[in-house]
Amino acid sequence: MAHPDLSGAPRLTRGVAALSPGYFAFVMASGIISVALQLQGQELLSHAFLATGVVGYVVLVVLTGWRAVAFGSLMLADFRDPKRAFGFFTFVAGTNVLGARAGMEGWYAVTAVALAVGGVVWLLLGYIVPWSAVMGREERPVVLRANGTWFIWVVASQSVALVAATLSAVHDAHELAVLAVLAWSVGVVTYAASAVFVSLRLMLYPLAPEEFDPPYWVSMGAIAITVVAGANIVEMGSTPMVDAIRGLVAGLSVVFWCFATWLLPVLFAAGFWRHGLRRVPLRYEPTLWSIIFPLGMYAVASMSLGRADHLPLVASIGEAWVWVAIVAWILVAAGMLRHLVVGGRAISGEPDGPRSVPGR
Repeated sequence: MAHPDLSGAPRLTRGVAALSPGYFAFVMASGIISVALQLQGQELLSHAFLATGVVGYVVLVVLTGWRAVAFGSLMLADFRDPKRAFGFFTFVAGTNVLGARAGMEGWYAVTAVALAVGGVVWLLLGYIVPWSAVMGREERPVVLRANGTWFIWVVASQSVALVAATLSAVHDAHELAVLAVLAWSVGVVTYAASAVFVSLRLMLYPLAPEEFDPPYWVSMGAIAITVVAGANIVEMGSTPMVDAIRGLVAGLSVVFWCFATWLLPVLFAAGFWRHGLRRVPLRYEPTLWSIIFPLGMYAVASMSLGRADHLPLVASIGEAWVWVAIVAWILVAAGMLRHLVVGGRAISGEPDGPRSVPGR
């Protein structure tokens, strides 16, 4: 099916047609920085980032609904594209990050709604996306299309675990414990699977500098949110499910934090190789928010793990790192605003404009 002719359409309409499924990473980034600042006691700044995340969430929900109604064929094409399909999981993660932040304010009704919405969508996408984008494709080898966005599935799973654990503090329900442990376990297994596929892609096929894009940072962010969810599970009350896994989760959370820490220099070095040595222009694109979320989540993971396991050095690393995430957020936000004001397709996931054929 040919792409609808939008050459004469308003810029906003063209932008909605090409809207990246992964744009909710903006909400994830804003929300997790708000969480980090709240953990530090910086309430005013935390509320500012929370408000920004909520506004972004509402706007993106409206634009996504518009796209589903007006450009449904393009959205379906995204579900069949391994490079874009996993971006739909950012809706789940964005919803749950805001839900977890609401829980910190005591707004547990909002947290419960976020868990209900995010949990249902997570469950549906967990079957739809891998089938439509990977297993159901005739093109082989599919591993050639593996990329950093695949780790967003992990982030979504751990966000469900995190919100379920958050609610368990006020609702002593065994069902929440089961859901938290189930989602955490699914996240760990899917991380291992995604890491295998992406590693095979990197080792078996040439990787152009342009292809090593920001979503590869999610490989670290996925580990960091696994640590945060794990730390919250460890602190849950006694239930048969939690008691059976508490020691394992506590130990693995430390291992995962260490691995996330090890990954940071690797990712910075890859960025230098891409932009410094191979001269790929550094310009605004929506996927840059996929860098901000991991930076913020690493700060939260460090603070959460440090406080849960009495590791003051780890906690102090997180308290300092949150400012790195804030500076990065400001730089990317400035780029986004410039893109909105000066021109270009600010909300498109395709830097060079909409595709001519869906799914290509």
